[in-house]
Amino acid sequence: MTGPRHRHGPHHGRPFSVVICVYTEDRWDDILAAVDSVRHQSLPALETLLVVDHNPVLLARLGREYQEQREYREHAARGEVRVLANAGPRGLSAGRNTGIAAARGELVAFLDDDAVAERDWLRHFDEAYDDPRVLAVGGRTVPVWASGSRPEWFPEEFDWVVGCTYRGLPHGTARVRNVLGGNASFRRTAFDAAGGFATGIGRDGDRRPLGCEETELCIRLATAVPGAVILIDDRSVIHHKVPAVRTRIGYFRTRTYAEGLSKALVARSVGVRKGLASERRYTTRVLPAGVVRGVRDALRGRPGGLGRAGAIVAGVTMTTAGYLVGRFRTRGGGVAFSSGPVESPVESGPREAVA
Repeated sequence: MTGPRHRHGPHHGRPFSVVICVYTEDRWDDILAAVDSVRHQSLPALETLLVVDHNPVLLARLGREYQEQREYREHAARGEVRVLANAGPRGLSAGRNTGIAAARGELVAFLDDDAVAERDWLRHFDEAYDDPRVLAVGGRTVPVWASGSRPEWFPEEFDWVVGCTYRGLPHGTARVRNVLGGNASFRRTAFDAAGGFATGIGRDGDRRPLGCEETELCIRLATAVPGAVILIDDRSVIHHKVPAVRTRIGYFRTRTYAEGLSKALVARSVGVRKGLASERRYTTRVLPAGVVRGVRDALRGRPGGLGRAGAIVAGVTMTTAGYLVGRFRTRGGGVAFSSGPVESPVESGPREAVA
């Protein structure tokens, strides 16, 4: 399944609930920009759900912000904003599950709190769901470097380190094993079939930057629903901020090591064969080609070539080390995670604000 599909005539689209998980006031302006990008979609969202991760000050501030905007008709016309407290344990997975449980739309989309979506983001997602087999659709995430440009040493093959689409993913509209969680959508029924995001795998605020919760969920979904189709459509674009701290070698090492730990957890959940199927092609074809490209660039006098080649080797080494440590820990039962049905929330006044 490749290449864009074209429509003829008007298309009103399906109702989307957009979930944005937030945790710190340091990203205040980014959060408002993310919400605003949803409110300006060519296919309007039914609602935007801001899920606050155990931060009462931020919860109250966002509640006031969007309550005050109720007076202005132009804001109300762009879709309801609901501010919710994370009803589960601290972390991104539980925050997403809180949003899923509260969502009223037929489709649930996820957007990072430090990203903005292009105007047709939801419209391109929606088109894929004409096929009833499609249960999830991801998009393309473009890095916005704080320095204004990509660091010379930073290989495109490792853009997943900063939460962005990386070299090696297919182009156009294509079937994939899993979507990337910061730019993704699901049918609401997918969570009824497979449960929610597993807690204990993904990120927890500013702690070690684990990931792969969306990988584990998508593999579990494909098992629960034989014949399920998961796609990426690179026309569904968001622009993701990359702060300077995430362009440092130290963060690169930490994040790649954490990815290895996460892969071990995924392998524990769904089995090594399924958990590492896509990674085999990536490590045996995409990364060696990246090293060769870097060396070739260096020989041609292009800046950063050896740095990129070296970063690829270092990234593989750190990810492998994290995976081996993670496998040792999981064999010993030292790490626990869980997933299950997404429970509908109990409504309560101070936990939710609506604009």
